[in-house]
Amino acid sequence: MRKAERARKTNETDIKLSFNIDGQGEADIQTAVPFMTHMLDLFTKHGQFDLSVKAEGDVDIDDHHTTEDIGICLGQALLEALGDKKGIKRYGSSLVPMDEALAQVAVDLSNRPHLEFRAQLPSRKVGTFDTELVHEFLWKFALEARMNLHVIVHYGTNTHHIIEAIFKALGRALDEATMIDPRVKGIPSTKGML
Repeated sequence: MRKAERARKTNETDIKLSFNIDGQGEADIQTAVPFMTHMLDLFTKHGQFDLSVKAEGDVDIDDHHTTEDIGICLGQALLEALGDKKGIKRYGSSLVPMDEALAQVAVDLSNRPHLEFRAQLPSRKVGTFDTELVHEFLWKFALEARMNLHVIVHYGTNTHHIIEAIFKALGRALDEATMIDPRVKGIPSTKGML
């Protein structure tokens, strides 16, 4: 099983996370940020991963530190769970509609972290959640997982729908990229390493 656990305790947050690439879409998400709980649940279900997160943080200030640290832990867990990356497809992409919104996510598990975020979020908040934190989460996730992550929102007017489409597409793109392809012998790179 390709799985890993991460814990991160700072003066701002206390995160415990376990991640299984080869799961069944089972989520046990308990965070102090309800909107992130919802998005992580969608990511898990659509990626067919198993994810457990228990996250507390200084949400009396705002949701920034908790959201950021979940991204850090999830990225580190994904990187560890991938191991030597032998036999993986490496690339994945998904185009997901959510009512009037259409989001596209493409990933390369390349060991070269980069986030390209081409999305206009019409509202600054969804409930109490600051929507700028979507970028923060994705950047820390991509950085710690050492992956190339491109997010393109083609259109949409409802901010909740746009973000939901992004997280569903992220799960589906990563599901594809992490799949073992029996045709791939060794590391999927002409360099011989990732």
